[in-house]
Amino acid sequence: MLTSTDSTHEDARLAPGLYVVATPIGNTGDLSPRAADVLCRADVVLAEDTRRAGLFFARQGLTRAGGRKGFLSLHDHNEEGRIPQVLELIAGGESVALISDAGTPVLSNPGYRLVRACRRGGMFVTSLPGPFAPAVALSACGLPPAPMTFLGFLPRQKGQARKLLARHAATGASLIFFERKDRLAGTLDLAAEVLGDREFAVCRELTKQYEEFILGRLGDPAAVPGDVLGEVTVVVGPEPLSGAPAGFDADGTDVANDPAAALDVLLAEERAHGGKPREVARRVAARLHGALSAKDVYERMTQHD
Repeated sequence: MLTSTDSTHEDARLAPGLYVVATPIGNTGDLSPRAADVLCRADVVLAEDTRRAGLFFARQGLTRAGGRKGFLSLHDHNEEGRIPQVLELIAGGESVALISDAGTPVLSNPGYRLVRACRRGGMFVTSLPGPFAPAVALSACGLPPAPMTFLGFLPRQKGQARKLLARHAATGASLIFFERKDRLAGTLDLAAEVLGDREFAVCRELTKQYEEFILGRLGDPAAVPGDVLGEVTVVVGPEPLSGAPAGFDADGTDVANDPAAALDVLLAEERAHGGKPREVARRVAARLHGALSAKDVYERMTQHD
């Protein structure tokens, strides 16, 4: 664990500006040394919940450098009113670190309006990258990683959630969103209605002791048990770009009993998504669920190019 006294730059002040700092989503070992150093040395730390921030600092063994101020709250309900104060602090030569309750600020948490205001004011803004639940889920669930669209939390109202999913139904992208455990079953049913029978992954408790990936298809409501616990990230794979029924090529040719032809269909779909050949091969291999390795798929591609 890094404390302020571990830094070789203990007495050096950070440049005035806003530092967007990613913090762990579960495993405390995921806080980077650079992030820890900035959190120790920043003049002010903005946090969604100052009490939770204090507990986080204690758990990580972080101590504020001598003379540094404490925490200021910044959340959905006070961000607009907090902006003038933060701008004044930075203009006065102070460094301000922004954290969320967990993960990367701004992307699914407060902070966007503050960053925008700082940019418009010509102030220094930088991001210290780190944990982000959608990236963790997408990199380990086995669904096509690119293109992808992050939707944040779906709207609570069913009609608005339906409209949002419908808007992204035909983009050819994997869709990623957060959902509460008590709403998960209903949301998956809604996704099946709007998006059709696509592959999905329910990724829970990411980076924590009981991390779990539940894979299935939206058309199979029994794929997800009713007692899913913990924080949940959902990934829904893209629709087939051909628009043809499963087992058929775009022109209606039956490929169900022709593995080579079926592979060519998948290659055409994934190539349309874009990406380097090896990336395409990895996405196709993921859709084949281990029937072929990414290396085998890549060799097939190069033989026909």
